[in-house]
Amino acid sequence: MTIGWNDNAPIYRQLKDRVIGMMLDGVLKAGDPLPSVRQIAAEYQLNPITVSKAYQELVDDNLVEKRRGIGMYVTEGASEKLLASERERFLREEWPAMLERIRLLGLDVELLMRAQPLNSGHGGQA
Repeated sequence: MTIGWNDNAPIYRQLKDRVIGMMLDGVLKAGDPLPSVRQIAAEYQLNPITVSKAYQELVDDNLVEKRRGIGMYVTEGASEKLLASERERFLREEWPAMLERIRLLGLDVELLMRAQPLNSGHGGQA
């Protein structure tokens, strides 16, 4: 996990978001252990309390479970739960802004849905 911190959000929130991203990307799956608080704190030169706060929020969200004495583990159904909440958040927060931008630019939604990104990285041409 390579991390570059920014000043726009608290570090514990950024760390939590990175772990969530790893769950959504399938890097962390149900039953997988998270690196220990001490390991993350040492590796990224963070206060262990910062790491603990990020992990506790993951526990509070039922995405991770504490197994006393052995560590933190991704819960069953965590990725499905995250995917559902991210989809809902996208539709509620991001999609309306995109639709407004599409409307302001006078673009045709049907054409956009069929279009490929110019730099999709898949070797195809736009």
